[in-house]
Amino acid sequence: MRKVALFCGSFNPIHIGHLALCSYVAEFCDVDEVRFVVSPQNPFKVNVDLLDDDLRLEMVKRAVQGFPKFTVSDVEFSLPKPSYTYVTLQHLSESEPDAQFILMMGGDNLDAFRKWKNYEWIMKNYPIWVYSRLGSSNQIPSDFVNFTLLKTPIIEISSTFIRNSIADNKNVDYFLHPAVSAYIKVNGLYK
Repeated sequence: MRKVALFCGSFNPIHIGHLALCSYVAEFCDVDEVRFVVSPQNPFKVNVDLLDDDLRLEMVKRAVQGFPKFTVSDVEFSLPKPSYTYVTLQHLSESEPDAQFILMMGGDNLDAFRKWKNYEWIMKNYPIWVYSRLGSSNQIPSDFVNFTLLKTPIIEISSTFIRNSIADNKNVDYFLHPAVSAYIKVNGLYK
């Protein structure tokens, strides 16, 4: 079976922290593919400043272009909103029975994981790879099964920081893939 690591997020915008993390997983973990799943609506986040789905999808496509182990999915655009991870996993498993899907999540999600819809079903049926986040304990509770803590480099850049910096006319070119930076400038995004 193909091993596909799923990295779900709003990517508002995608930045080098996302790309470095996924590059580590693609090169140092046992996977055939790292798939960026662009989420239209996270049930835990207020989407006041969420950029249009298609613009965010386009930025992710531009960021991963040319990296053979990276792919992009808009599967959640056609699923019910808000985007529940278990629905996405069910849908992907049914449509791609030849793939073993692995869910990637930040250590900051460990505390909230019990609040996820059908979280017990998720951890029973899918491996979950956790990457460390600053300010989080990054400790996997003893009753969580199928969890693995990855030894990924920690690059603390947030999309909120990027958006706020652009709004303040700061140069954030080195925090973004050049194609994403150019796309944001040409389209006047986050101003």
